[in-house]
Amino acid sequence: MVEHTGRVTVVGSFAVGITLRAVRFPVAGETLPGRDFDMGPGGKGSNQAIGIARLGVPSALLVKIGQDQLGQMAAPLYAEEGVDASHLISSAERNTGVGLIVLNQAGENFIVLDMGANELLSPADVAAAEDLIAGSRVVMTVLEIPIQTALAGMRLARKHGAISILNPAPAQSLPDELLAEVDVITPNQTELRLLNGLAPDAPIDRVQMAQALQARGVRNVVLTRGAQGAMLLAEDGSVHEVPGYTVDVVDTTGAGDAFNAALGAALAEGKPLLEAVQFAVAAGALACTKLGVVPALARRSDIEALMSA
Repeated sequence: MVEHTGRVTVVGSFAVGITLRAVRFPVAGETLPGRDFDMGPGGKGSNQAIGIARLGVPSALLVKIGQDQLGQMAAPLYAEEGVDASHLISSAERNTGVGLIVLNQAGENFIVLDMGANELLSPADVAAAEDLIAGSRVVMTVLEIPIQTALAGMRLARKHGAISILNPAPAQSLPDELLAEVDVITPNQTELRLLNGLAPDAPIDRVQMAQALQARGVRNVVLTRGAQGAMLLAEDGSVHEVPGYTVDVVDTTGAGDAFNAALGAALAEGKPLLEAVQFAVAAGALACTKLGVVPALARRSDIEALMSA
């Protein structure tokens, strides 16, 4: 059996984000003046792998990009950030993933994605990375790739005794066979509704909705709640509320990725789940204080300073 190294492997995604800010969100057919143009690397899997590396935890990423100008951003980025990109796959079949992000004055966002080559990442690609996964303490995945590929990643995590984390974004209907392989699922409040077949703005009892996911096989549910922090429904049925932090919000776009990165890093270091959630809440709050996703991924010293303030 391969010895775990403390590494976090992300079976994930890469996309280039194009960001504009407007005074408010446009309605259909409307053109608004914008500002604060930014174009930079993103994708939930990529962001989380970088966030983990910034926290000083060994980080590896399995991802597929296109053979185009946008895809050329990936390899230099991972070299600079210290992410193991030995399983970065280039394909001529599809474009590199791209996302259009619009911010309003409150820092809220909406995002339109073309995931491109990410949709070609396959279970066979995951199988080819089994040695990498076997040596990992935590394996994370997202839903910007095919569901069967995410399932393959979670299955190999369980096979090799790693902690499996699913960030169910963008939310969609999921098979029970995937949920049964997940140690920790990390939906936000909208995703929790959608995972339970409800409208994205439906009134809910969040504990009951989390328990419904547990009934389908998930062991632990970590619900992210924005400025309110997070809620943990643990495998033993206990519920823990983790309060948020008051920060000056500039851009909420990367908060979820920062949260998941910190959660995975903390679990890879052997922290108990509740302590890891507390660490992740602080990381998510800090991500809201800067424009852009990668620039907002915090260092450990910043997170610890916020937690001790």
